[in-house]
Amino acid sequence: MSVSTAAIDSSVCAPLPVLGQDVTVPLVTGGEVTYAALDYAASAPALQRVWDDVAAYAPYYGSVHRGAGYLSQLSTDLFENSRRTVAEFLGCRPEDQVVFTRSTTDSLNLLAAAIPANCQVFVYETEHHASLLPWRDAEVTYLNAPRTPGQAVETLERALADRDPYGPALVCVTGASNVTGELWPVRELAAAAHAHGARIVLDAAQLAPHHPVDIAELDVDWVAFSGHKLYAPFGSGVLAGRADWLQAAEPYLAGGGASRKVARRADGGVDVDWHTTAARHEAGSPNVIGVYSIASACKALTEAGFDSLVAREQELVSRVREGLAGVPEVQVLSLFGDDAPRVGVISFVVRGWNSSHFAAALSAEYGIGVRDGLFCAHPLVRTLLGSDPQDPGECGAPEAEPGERSLNAIRVSFGAGTPDEHIDRFLRAVTELVREGAQWKYRTEDGRCVPDRGEAAQV
Repeated sequence: MSVSTAAIDSSVCAPLPVLGQDVTVPLVTGGEVTYAALDYAASAPALQRVWDDVAAYAPYYGSVHRGAGYLSQLSTDLFENSRRTVAEFLGCRPEDQVVFTRSTTDSLNLLAAAIPANCQVFVYETEHHASLLPWRDAEVTYLNAPRTPGQAVETLERALADRDPYGPALVCVTGASNVTGELWPVRELAAAAHAHGARIVLDAAQLAPHHPVDIAELDVDWVAFSGHKLYAPFGSGVLAGRADWLQAAEPYLAGGGASRKVARRADGGVDVDWHTTAARHEAGSPNVIGVYSIASACKALTEAGFDSLVAREQELVSRVREGLAGVPEVQVLSLFGDDAPRVGVISFVVRGWNSSHFAAALSAEYGIGVRDGLFCAHPLVRTLLGSDPQDPGECGAPEAEPGERSLNAIRVSFGAGTPDEHIDRFLRAVTELVREGAQWKYRTEDGRCVPDRGEAAQV
């Protein structure tokens, strides 16, 4: 069974309380408006529940695994209980390990450092840079962007069939695109990988906040995700899955916590006995608050009813897509087509507009925060825009002036905390900007399009 939106509960819940819901921002046209945070794919606002849990724990903060004092013991219990909560949230198998990291990027770099020698890695060009780039010491095969889920599976099967069948291999794939929001056929890709003796790691950075992720059901070997996508604060992440490669590899970081015993040798050197548990790759004083915040977010999403959250988000996805379809100048970007299931991540371009200019106008004139650029997925966005891979354009730093065509796109993303009003305001703003134009003049400053604060700047 693939990751899909089929068989979800038809009941729909209210938005979950998140931080920043009452924040107001100034408009260049005068006055203030409540900020509409529609950049969840970059960083989702923290759930109020998570913030409250962290605040309640903060006075009891202590160093874990090292102290005999009460607060250290309490923090150690909280840290390890958080590991169990995350394992349950991900449907981990009994033998799986949950390693706490700084982010999805950190998790995938950790795995890249742990793969066996001569490992062949297969990764689609459609990946976020966090999963596209870490495999520098491996033999990497980059797969072309598929145009259907079936083609994704076929492309992988052909590539795996041509590999050395006796060496280790790893497939890296996203669960939901950070550009198009489209869901990938994860279970089918896992089956193809295993049929050819390869393992698979799932980049769930965009999937886990929007859809249940079950390692055992999907039959993937590892899952990586970030706390700041999952309604928790910055600075924490997870790599969960099979332990053997992680146990066999040198520690990701060498230091206290990763070592079980250190002794001097007679020749003056040092012998180290490293941990074989997750601690092997968690050297240093861990981010206890970050880990606890991830566990709190996992509990909050589970208790809210993930099926109801998915159902409500799908309603928002439908509204946004229908609204954008009513504006002929808007082109929504897609790999798999209009009928492909997706999470609340939608990228588009507007004919006649520089994407940075459009995003700047949404912010300055409507109080709406979106993302523009190449979204740290340069090959994918350039493929979707039909541009040459060598064309200029950087992630978050367009080079075109306001009004000029840019080789970038605009991304609107939302989730469990998004009010209906934010979606309504966004669709109204898109329609008005396309029909009437911006009400303010803009200029490029340090690679960004910003409102012109000079005299007579208003159009």
